[in-house]
Amino acid sequence: MTNYRRRLNLNVGINTTGYLGSAWKYRTGTREEITDPAYYLRLTQLAHRGRFDSVFFSDHPAMMTDPNSRPFHTIDPLILVTALAAQVPDIGFVATMSSTYNSPYNLARRTQSTDIISAGRLIINIVSSFNPGVAANFGSEPLPPRDVRYAKAREFLDVAKKLWASWDPRRAGEVPPERFWDASQAQAIDHVGDHFSVKGPLNVPRGPQGHPVIAQAGASEGGIDLAARHGEIIYCNILSRPAGQAFRKKVFDRAKEIGRDTSEIRIVPGLVAIVGETREEAYRKHELFSGAGSEDGLIKRFIKENGLDPDTFDPDVVLDGESFIPDPNRLQAVGMGLGLSDLLTHEKLTAREAVRRSEGYHRLVLGTPEEVADQIIDLWEDGTVDGYTYQPPRAPDDIEEFVDKVVPILQDRGVYPTEYEGKTIRDRYGLPYPD
Repeated sequence: MTNYRRRLNLNVGINTTGYLGSAWKYRTGTREEITDPAYYLRLTQLAHRGRFDSVFFSDHPAMMTDPNSRPFHTIDPLILVTALAAQVPDIGFVATMSSTYNSPYNLARRTQSTDIISAGRLIINIVSSFNPGVAANFGSEPLPPRDVRYAKAREFLDVAKKLWASWDPRRAGEVPPERFWDASQAQAIDHVGDHFSVKGPLNVPRGPQGHPVIAQAGASEGGIDLAARHGEIIYCNILSRPAGQAFRKKVFDRAKEIGRDTSEIRIVPGLVAIVGETREEAYRKHELFSGAGSEDGLIKRFIKENGLDPDTFDPDVVLDGESFIPDPNRLQAVGMGLGLSDLLTHEKLTAREAVRRSEGYHRLVLGTPEEVADQIIDLWEDGTVDGYTYQPPRAPDDIEEFVDKVVPILQDRGVYPTEYEGKTIRDRYGLPYPD
């Protein structure tokens, strides 16, 4: 690993039309390009110009047919990033993959191959699938219970790590001239567990990063445990400083319990930024891109999403955080839903104030380029977060605006690089190389 000086890490999401489901109407581009590799190449080149650490692809292996939105997940992320890595230098790639509907050997082989092809620029975001619609695409068995899915994910990554290290050319001594290699470089893992039985070794050698960087998204109890055991980059929902500090402490305390060094973990939550010439312009763009149309529309959506009574609800009364804690047994992702309750637990906010703090379950920052930069630096400077995964409301428009107007301010303030440093993602995040 190169000498590492702490600096702001930024990734950018480039799924289809952008992050917000209603903002596509106000973007530049066609409907057809969301399945055109050339479109994602343009977005990746734009992200490279902004010196983003990586482009981020979430994934959901099921077709969501909401007539009021648009397809958000199309081309398989790992296949797409392999093609992009061959065309764009420097920048990293986050490919989301399910531990529920993959085999450890197949995933380990494909991701190690991609990390070698990209020269150490791959991050894999391991998720535990939560949608019954996904389960229906992989057989007749119902979606496993949450505790089973997370137990399987923990073992899945245990196996993948063994496989990634199972063929290590560094094990060999001097190879006799009559032999091509020393077969002791590759060793079986002979894993037999509750969910997987895998002999190994992997037929792809150790990669330039040891193994791809592991990202993990989830703030439920199972998600926290998985992050503490295996996560290197934690993608989460942090809406305020107190909530972020509490989340960080929770992950780090759990990591220490299992004997893990917390210097191996980076907290990089989602962020939605909306930039305007003035703060008022940014407010109007938020109302437009969210689909709510006005501040009253934002409040109506808040009432509907949280099952409140529109006839008695007062948007100017301080909210009680405990009333917004999501059901831990609900089908949807629990971690994202916890963001609002955590925010309201730590800060006294009304609904009118709260609707300006979050969009698409992520922290919302609004204002002029200088105000947006200030808000980004704010939680990074004291170590609450290590960076952000910027989710642009519209692609390419908001990525371009962020690159042209916000990134130069971050660079001028000395918190963000003007050129790519280090060869691998581990170098850029200051993450150790696995033994």
